[in-house]
Amino acid sequence: MVTVASPDTWVYALRLPHDPRAARVARMTVRAALGGHGMREVLDAVELLTSELVTNAYLHTKGPASLRLTALGDGRLRVGVWDSHPYIPAPFAKPPGDRLPPVPVGGESGRGLYLVQEYADWWGGWPLGRGAGKLLWFEVSGRRGAVVRAGL
Repeated sequence: MVTVASPDTWVYALRLPHDPRAARVARMTVRAALGGHGMREVLDAVELLTSELVTNAYLHTKGPASLRLTALGDGRLRVGVWDSHPYIPAPFAKPPGDRLPPVPVGGESGRGLYLVQEYADWWGGWPLGRGAGKLLWFEVSGRRGAVVRAGL
């Protein structure tokens, strides 16, 4: 008996070293995977949010990170980023309905995670316990990609 996966579901995983170029490698991977699977409508949002999460993993940890792209079907994509630090930042520590306030105009950080609540449909985070770090994830669908391209 042969098992055939649905062509609209797939998974890619990438281990990223603790390197300042990791966000660029993650963006290139996202662009290649989504472009290859015809998911251009979510490309801009996924590339932006992935870059933010991988950059935060580099800035706030001393170890490697991992990126996982999972097509869930119906044009939905889940992106997970694992790192070695157990702290789960907002908005990942709150339900998607709980909104963070905008970053003050003069603020020097905090905009990246704010973008998650603006451009992702769902998000969350799990502590992995026993020194294993955490997993932060977000999901997007085709309707959100159009918003990012329009600059809204």
